[in-house]
Amino acid sequence: MADGRSELERALADAGGAEAPRDSSARLRNLLDAELRRGFVELSESRTGYGTPIAVGVAWNDGEVVAALPISPELRADPGAVGERSGALAAAAVEHIVEGASPGPPRSSDDLSLRLGELHGMLALSYPAADPAEAAEYAQVALSAEFEERRIDRLRAVSHLMPGHVLEDVSDLRPPIGATHPLRVAEAVTRLGGSPLDDDTVEALEQQLLQLLEPAGAVSRAHEDPDPVRRVARRILQRLDGMGKWGSYHTAFDHLARGFAGNERALAYEVGEALLAAGLLEQKPSVGQRHVYLSPRRSGDIHRLIDDGELPPGLTLPPSGG
Repeated sequence: MADGRSELERALADAGGAEAPRDSSARLRNLLDAELRRGFVELSESRTGYGTPIAVGVAWNDGEVVAALPISPELRADPGAVGERSGALAAAAVEHIVEGASPGPPRSSDDLSLRLGELHGMLALSYPAADPAEAAEYAQVALSAEFEERRIDRLRAVSHLMPGHVLEDVSDLRPPIGATHPLRVAEAVTRLGGSPLDDDTVEALEQQLLQLLEPAGAVSRAHEDPDPVRRVARRILQRLDGMGKWGSYHTAFDHLARGFAGNERALAYEVGEALLAAGLLEQKPSVGQRHVYLSPRRSGDIHRLIDDGELPPGLTLPPSGG
């Protein structure tokens, strides 16, 4: 009777797991590549891994924990390039790799260390660790537990601890592009004691994230805007930006009014509708709720409005009288 394991899982076990010798490298690499390609296809379907769970590879090399994911490397530059489940998978991988490395709270934005690269056309993550072997083992176990708990909807996956030589071809490692890239935010949230997959903990860390990631002075400039309606618009966009809500990383429309009191709450919803109408926010239906995210295509307009109060063409805000 079939044991339910993929060919990669069986071959890895037969070769000795993470201690598999280098002469097994080519076979394991080919099997991992095939599994990543399968996962990439299934992540675009309505359910992923329900025949055989898709695979994630974790290893350590030269002082770094490395992970290979079945996701397009375009995510490094464009959070809108991947679907919701792919985005959540990447954020979960960052969370558990960072937990394993235990770097402590970030002192500044320059202290964030995540790098993204490519492994044979798929996304790779790399993170420094004082004890990379221990950190990789932790990340693999934590990811397996994550997949068993099913925090990512309609996803079945398995993580494999691989020999370092199987993932040694990772190339073009660079930080995520953008100060508030969702995976950069995921690292920051994890190091501040939260989980990037939990909206409530991310929102609880809002002020720390803004101070860490936003340009110096941008927070106060947005809050001190003399125009009350523009001030609300800038604050909404700034909050979403600081929490990495770009592209496939979204939040409930109702959350736009968080942090506002009294009449400003109703105004926040009106402003949210105006931001949607202008295309600065985009909408994703989600289980009967309206979910929104910042449009990566309008990132320049969004940041000019946050930082300088410059209203982009096409944005008509509600009148100041309400």
